[in-house]
Amino acid sequence: MKKKSDKPWQVVVLDDPVNLMEYVSRVLTNIFGFSREKAEELMMAVHQKGRAVVWSGNREKAEMYVNQLHSAQLHATLDRAE
Repeated sequence: MKKKSDKPWQVVVLDDPVNLMEYVSRVLTNIFGFSREKAEELMMAVHQKGRAVVWSGNREKAEMYVNQLHSAQLHATLDRAE
């Protein structure tokens, strides 16, 4: 069993009532380099489920991604993988 400190950090995008779905997809493509299809899939998960994990890995890079998402006016948070 992995210790909590061994688990990766996750970048989670949260749904909001302000940003258009097309804009969210474009931001995900620009920040993470996702294909249009992958960005739209993640955007739909955010829209339908209220949140989606869009990236996981080390804390420093996860914090950088969250800051970039915040700069693009998206709601995002950093969580530890379960």
